[in-house]
Amino acid sequence: MRSRKKKGLILVLVVALVFSIWNLYPSRDRSPGIVRALEDFEATSGTEDSRSYQNYLTTHSNTAKPEQTVRIEGEAYTQTDGDGFEIVQGYAGLDGSAVITPETGSIRWDVPVQVSGLYHLRIHYYPVAGKSSGIERRLELNGEVPFRGADVLIFDRVWGNREDSIRRDDRDNDLRPRQVEQPEWQIASFKDSAGYFEEPFQFYFEKGNQQLSLTSLRESMAIDYIELYQEEDIPSYADVEKGYSSRGLTEASSWMLKVQGEQAVSKSSPTLAPISDRSSPSLEPYDVSKIRVNAIGGINWKLPGEWIEWEVEVPEDGLYQIALKVKQDQLRGVYATRSLTINGQVPFKEMKRLRFNYSPAWQTQVLGSSEEKPYLFHLEKGTHRLRMTVTLGDIAPLLRTVESSVLELNEMYRKILMITSKTPDPLRDYQLERRIPEMTEVFERQADTLRSVADYLEQATGEQSDKVAILHAMVVQLEDMAARPETIPKRLDTFKINVGGLGTWILSVREQPITLDYLVVSSPDEALPRAEASVFQQVKHEMGAYVASYTEDYDSIGNVEQKKDSITVWITTGRDQAQVLKGLIDDSFTPDTDVSVQLRLVPPNILLPATLAGEGPDVAMQMGEDIPVNYAMRNAAADLSTFSDFEEIANRFRASGLTPYRYNDGVYALPEQQQFPMLFYRKDVLSELELEPPKTWQDVYNAIAVLQKHNMEFYLPIEDTLNNANLVPNATFAMLLYQNDGTFYADDQKKSALDSEISMDAFKRWTQFYTNYKFPLKADFPNRFRTGEMPIGIADYTTYNMLTVMAPEIRNLWDFTIVPGTELPDGSIRHEVASSTSAVMMLENANNKEAAWKFMKWWTDGQTQIEYGREMEGLMGAAARYPTANIEALEQLPWPVKDYQNLEKQWEWVQGIPQVPGGYFTGRHLDNAFRKVVNANENPREALSDYVLYIDDEIELKRREFNLK
Repeated sequence: MRSRKKKGLILVLVVALVFSIWNLYPSRDRSPGIVRALEDFEATSGTEDSRSYQNYLTTHSNTAKPEQTVRIEGEAYTQTDGDGFEIVQGYAGLDGSAVITPETGSIRWDVPVQVSGLYHLRIHYYPVAGKSSGIERRLELNGEVPFRGADVLIFDRVWGNREDSIRRDDRDNDLRPRQVEQPEWQIASFKDSAGYFEEPFQFYFEKGNQQLSLTSLRESMAIDYIELYQEEDIPSYADVEKGYSSRGLTEASSWMLKVQGEQAVSKSSPTLAPISDRSSPSLEPYDVSKIRVNAIGGINWKLPGEWIEWEVEVPEDGLYQIALKVKQDQLRGVYATRSLTINGQVPFKEMKRLRFNYSPAWQTQVLGSSEEKPYLFHLEKGTHRLRMTVTLGDIAPLLRTVESSVLELNEMYRKILMITSKTPDPLRDYQLERRIPEMTEVFERQADTLRSVADYLEQATGEQSDKVAILHAMVVQLEDMAARPETIPKRLDTFKINVGGLGTWILSVREQPITLDYLVVSSPDEALPRAEASVFQQVKHEMGAYVASYTEDYDSIGNVEQKKDSITVWITTGRDQAQVLKGLIDDSFTPDTDVSVQLRLVPPNILLPATLAGEGPDVAMQMGEDIPVNYAMRNAAADLSTFSDFEEIANRFRASGLTPYRYNDGVYALPEQQQFPMLFYRKDVLSELELEPPKTWQDVYNAIAVLQKHNMEFYLPIEDTLNNANLVPNATFAMLLYQNDGTFYADDQKKSALDSEISMDAFKRWTQFYTNYKFPLKADFPNRFRTGEMPIGIADYTTYNMLTVMAPEIRNLWDFTIVPGTELPDGSIRHEVASSTSAVMMLENANNKEAAWKFMKWWTDGQTQIEYGREMEGLMGAAARYPTANIEALEQLPWPVKDYQNLEKQWEWVQGIPQVPGGYFTGRHLDNAFRKVVNANENPREALSDYVLYIDDEIELKRREFNLK
């Protein structure tokens, strides 16, 4: 009886398992999806910005569009400003002359215009080898930038896989193909770099001799010619189809070509490297346990203007259909858009906007107007290039609309803030509708505008989602605040949060990712491949993956074969970083040195117990600033200064980068990354307030008075104390200390120097920002910088990367420069700041110290750091720009020239903070003294003096523990 019950229970469980798998992976074969082009959509931007391109077009709306083409030869320039401009013959295979324009300076041409009117501009250019980033130029006509957007024009480089085939490591895993530049002469129209305008820019030229100038912002390029021209009208598919009949073209028959996505021949960015997708066993190629590079795109293929190109070869002239195996699983409630060109031409109008709706499953989607009527493409016998480009399509006017709304609502928020402050009195009637007469009208108009955007998205996608929820929330709040303006002060925080949500909405909708497994070019009579895996394939895949989780080594990265000289290296960051590093090791370090590297990805907190157990690595990477000296005190870190070529290697870094790793006349690590503060400011807000970026601390005090008068704030950094055992000394205090010749330690680093008069004065000035000027103790600077309520502040320079990516609505409205300094009697200004670093260190018990030292020298070498930085930025985008400590490498990373010059100016003033036994008490008790002054109104001198005693006691205790004199 029990046996029957047991068997019955097992049977029920098996049925339940099969049923769950059936539901999770539907077995039905989806019929091919149809990718349709959308109708044109016009949305109201509601902007009256005189500098906008939209206003520029409106101003010249009745202007003629002459059919004449005007060519300006590159070498026929009339003036240059700067060095490095050079006329060359036959450059990179060009038949004729060209001019090389360097990454700085400007060049001007005279343009003879026969007929006044609006013209498009295009350029025939070649990307000169440089920092591997996009080429940026500013356009001026007759000495002026015609509209916003022409101030930053971006021209692509061409990238491709370094190897023709996918390589594998010695564990049979595919290696991500390295992306290398494949420069070629290209023709590109002058377009909106943000993708908000689908068509190329139009520029108004008066009849006569006009001046056209290009100013270099980033990277070098060779220019063959620039042309004024008119874009040709693209026919609809219906018109093209009629032409097929009149030309006697017939459908191809019984032929199909499948082109794998990862076999793309070229792309516009190194971020578009082939990827490994393990979401389904239907992908090609596939392995249940090994890594296979089997797709392209994904979250990396998302920004407007990014393109991927494939080659297809057809056996005969004829009409063919095109299908794609794709997955768009990122944009629920919106859709991704692509354009398609064949051999550089859009075949018909519908190919300018291909829409891919949300679907978590892989689908075979045929390009067509319906399932029964796919589009037919005329392809002649031979090789053709198919290019798919990210475009915003009819989403673009929606984004322009919402971005305009965000700017106007943020401006209104600042106006309200100037009256109410950020902590309004809940019992007071501020009479905002009387003091800001336009407020109610703005709220009502913006509510209508945002509702139209939400309604369009719901109609276009047929569903409600999180993408429209924030729009509806904003509409409801705006309507209610317009109806009941007396409630606005109480709701200011939620208003700010909702406006910030609109900024995030712009960011998420502007990104248009899809993943592509393969393309199919076939005759219309061929059946398309099935996109989904069967139930049996899914069950087999899940079972195999479960078994592989016990048998595969997922901690080791890349090749694991050991040579005669072999070292173990631990890395504590993500798998992407580890794979890029391992690729560099296998490409250059091991072949050049014959030293194999076992690279392991480990948690950050495992080094100490592993070292104590004698199981640690030879080299540890990405270590915190405090770790090397702490290990050195315990004889667990190797002294690098004992190597004969150490001084030569040390010259790769600023002295400040090595300061935290010096201890007892030795050096126990090399810096990998070095970060330091910079001053960030909103150009538009400061202009409204008639302020300039402060150069001295006196300027800061003057700016604070103006900001606070308008209920705005200046940001100074404060470390978060939550779960932060290794609190570093505050950046603002360190600035004030170092700018006045102060130090953290005295008596050969045997005691704290924070009891000196310089330190006491710096501490008092620091705390006064919070006691006298009421600076916030905690603030989300990037988001408050976006809204403009905190339009100026000091933050780590890597904030630049964050703002570039996360705040598209304020692009070109902000900048950064060196921090405020202390003015000396002779009028000079000191701008010292303290840096924070991460390091690579060698363990004392390393089995082969010479081999480990070779690795550390290779890793911190300028060329390696450049390659790693470019690979990481290529893989993860501008947000991952690498803050290298190598002087040469930082210069070669893809910073715009002006921004790098600001960084270099600040870097010259950077000081390191020494690490000493017991030094962890310095940052901790400095913060304790600060909190006591700010929160308990303690006298600054007394508070700091009390905690200096604790710091000195801990330093003395640790020195006795380690038998230091």
